[in-house]
Amino acid sequence: MAGENGTDAGLDSNPSYLQKFRLYETRSNFYMIGRDKNRTLWRVLKIDRLDPSELTVVEDSTAYSEIECSDLLRRIHEGNRPSGGLKFVTACYGIIGFVKFLGSYSMMLITKRKKIGAICGHTIYSISKREMIPIPKSPIQSNMAYSKNEKRYKKLLSTVDLTKDFFFSYTYNVMHSLQRNLCRDETGLVHYESMFVWNEFLTRGIRNTLGNTLWTVALVYGFFKQVKLSVSGKNFFLTLIARRSRHYAGTRYLKRGVNEKGRVANDVETEQIVFEDVHEVCRSQISSVVQNRGSIPLFWSQETSRLNLKPDIILSKKDPIYEATRLHFENLVMRYGNPIIILNLIKRSEKKPRETILRAEFAKAIRFINKSLSKENRLRFLHWDLNRHSRKATNALELLGRVADYALNLTGIFYCQVTPNCRQDGLLTLSCLVQNDECPAKSSYDKTDDIEKLDTDVANDNENFSETVKPPMFQTGVLRTNCIDCLDRTNVAQYAYGLVALGRQLRAIGFTESQTIDQNSPLTEDLMAVYETMGDTLALQYGGSAAHNKIFCQRRGQWKAATQSQEFFKTLQRYYSNAYMDAEKQSAINLFLGHFQPQQGKPALWELDSDQHYCVGRHGPNLFNENARSSFRRSLSDGNFVSETDSSLGASNVGHCDLLSENRGALHGFSESTPAIPTSEISYSRMSCRQLFRDMEEDPVCYDENDNDCNCTNFDLEWLSSSGNSFDEDIFNRSMTGLSSDNIGAELNVGMTTSPSESGSSIKGGYRTASELSNMDEFSESFVNWVTHGDMLTPLYFTSK
Repeated sequence: MAGENGTDAGLDSNPSYLQKFRLYETRSNFYMIGRDKNRTLWRVLKIDRLDPSELTVVEDSTAYSEIECSDLLRRIHEGNRPSGGLKFVTACYGIIGFVKFLGSYSMMLITKRKKIGAICGHTIYSISKREMIPIPKSPIQSNMAYSKNEKRYKKLLSTVDLTKDFFFSYTYNVMHSLQRNLCRDETGLVHYESMFVWNEFLTRGIRNTLGNTLWTVALVYGFFKQVKLSVSGKNFFLTLIARRSRHYAGTRYLKRGVNEKGRVANDVETEQIVFEDVHEVCRSQISSVVQNRGSIPLFWSQETSRLNLKPDIILSKKDPIYEATRLHFENLVMRYGNPIIILNLIKRSEKKPRETILRAEFAKAIRFINKSLSKENRLRFLHWDLNRHSRKATNALELLGRVADYALNLTGIFYCQVTPNCRQDGLLTLSCLVQNDECPAKSSYDKTDDIEKLDTDVANDNENFSETVKPPMFQTGVLRTNCIDCLDRTNVAQYAYGLVALGRQLRAIGFTESQTIDQNSPLTEDLMAVYETMGDTLALQYGGSAAHNKIFCQRRGQWKAATQSQEFFKTLQRYYSNAYMDAEKQSAINLFLGHFQPQQGKPALWELDSDQHYCVGRHGPNLFNENARSSFRRSLSDGNFVSETDSSLGASNVGHCDLLSENRGALHGFSESTPAIPTSEISYSRMSCRQLFRDMEEDPVCYDENDNDCNCTNFDLEWLSSSGNSFDEDIFNRSMTGLSSDNIGAELNVGMTTSPSESGSSIKGGYRTASELSNMDEFSESFVNWVTHGDMLTPLYFTSK
């Protein structure tokens, strides 16, 4: 393993971080011995095995040397010789957590790991093998029913495959963005509270007992890929990270929309990091950019059906003042700062209204929220039907590139220079440019003062270092993209954004003079391949199949018939997974995250009717009565049940700090951890609607309250950020049409040529049209209609010609 062969020595080794462990046992205790990478520090953890109902963990505060630790183990062995002495159990690389169902505790350990990348010398690992070890010497003997249920819970938990798509690091807080890591001084305990740490519940007991995180690892779930690329003869590393939120987590039809806390389904933060390939002792330049995807933040659902491929969308009216929607965007502002830019890719017209229902309601929600916001803090909102324009991949990607360019002009990117020795406690800091206590990471600050302070510090540092030191740049705000599932179409849009951002990152590092990446450059193919892999991974996690890749396949010039065949079988695979496998998958997720905690005398997880009953263990014995099971219905929130008639969600039901109001206080996101982006680094483009989308005059994007074209003088007015009375619901069918590649090419002044020649994850809305399937003669017409339109299908029709 590369992380163990000494190539990283001196980078991610630190006395505060234990990286290798050995587990020993006596009849009455487990002894875990942990050491740092350089074998200079040894610590001891004792776990009691005699009390099966309680978890008793004691940490020896002594820091041992290797010889002292060996002597301690010898003495423990001698003292326990009458009962069998001290026995070696296993080597491991950290504690994932402690698990308790109906019986005694078990300990989950990482027994094999694999290096998958490194960020500034800090190694990132995946799990190759994990092991569950019972704490008591003899497991509790319970009655037959409890014993059977205990085994079933353990089997269900084992279906959460920790060897796929989970990753961690000992010395880099991979649950946070690079910008946050460099600009905030946070303790290890705080990191586990992140929405992206999936074993927060499993490690809560030991962390609270010990008051540290020396023995545990924080697992992030999503996607991690690092590749070495080159441009203009210069090598650099590109890292793509997707972090999936543990809040409101689950599978496609069982987790939709938003809950009362403002958490949305399929909430994923994507970070693209670029840094130089230089010797580890040299100063290096690094840049990152973050974007977000998440389900449409409304109360809506779809019921899983084994006979209907496209279930109806059910929109609830329980939140007429959009409090949950507001909470969601307040959370985004806390995490990233303003502006929040929303790209909504769902359809603008359908024969049978499905997506269009959400399209109109989403716009209404944004319009309602924006009424209470100052102009500079309003949500910037754009509807664009990607499915309609996906027949020509080049056109679609170029237009998405324009949106990306506009968004990046507003938010900027993160860039700085780091040196291997400018770290404290093994973590990266900005000490090479800015002292850690001068970085604006507090909960309240004056942004203007911080910018002036940063400029002064950078000027001083320029005198101390060299003329090549560049001032840092920061990202404030984020682009949030969604379609219906936030998988297929969303991944195409995120690739287009990533390509535009890459051009800016390479220019910031000094590898290119232009921020435009040529469409036919091999670099675009390389980036598309990484985004395609990410899209497939995220789609498998949430949707049950790889992503639909039509647009990317078109850009690669793939044979259309082959593409159609692939897309068809992905549709079937996704349908099968949703209809037959997602219920168990959702139950396993709820068990792993602690949303459902088994209790003796309470209904078992598999006895309940839906996914939203997992708060059984959290609300005490009065939650259920004899008739409770029959009353369960789908709920779209954590810990709340929807009754037969939805009640309105008033302001009194959901408390929130009014971060979206005009008088909101300091934020805790990017804007709080960093000063505003220096204006010298960003050229804010002020384009009119006609200028940006000149060939859309026949089908205007923006309307006033009288359904007349807006006389837009700024691109902002195309978004729902100008007033609360534009975009009446019946106007949404008039969206962006008439796109011509000639006109687009003439107007594309973004700093890039989005190269659809990448090998990425191609996406069409998820299902193909009848015309696309018409050449598949091996299937009956009724079956093709079922796959395409989601009509009812009986077994009698499921025959092939």
